[in-house]
Amino acid sequence: MTKTIQTRAAAAGLRMTGQRRIVAQVLDAATDHPDAEELHARAVAIDPRISLATVYRTVKLFEEEGILEKHAFGDGRARYETADGAHHDHLIDVATGAVIEFVDPEIEALQDKIAKRLGYRLIGHRLELFGERLDRKETPPD
Repeated sequence: MTKTIQTRAAAAGLRMTGQRRIVAQVLDAATDHPDAEELHARAVAIDPRISLATVYRTVKLFEEEGILEKHAFGDGRARYETADGAHHDHLIDVATGAVIEFVDPEIEALQDKIAKRLGYRLIGHRLELFGERLDRKETPPD
């Protein structure tokens, strides 16, 4: 689906105020998985009157309408991405917090196989891997 968040929100019957439009614009432009504070910083660069509370209310509204997905990657922050993309999984770098999206057909097939073996038809899943880079040099303990 290539519709913008603003288009999807309007189609869902949501009232799109100017500030909600800016939050939607910032989300559409995001190439990462920003949290509300990051979204707020990006939004106030466009309109300094946007409050953090407005950002929180807007992402909650978009999430409730199925426009955004909320993720908790174990760093205590809720992060967001559009809910209309193709299925993918996440690898989270525990040192930097970077989130890498990936798709692996072998993992997908294995998950289906496990569900069938247990007597289920898989209708959805989330896979989040947490790791640290192999090429990162570790500092020796003091």
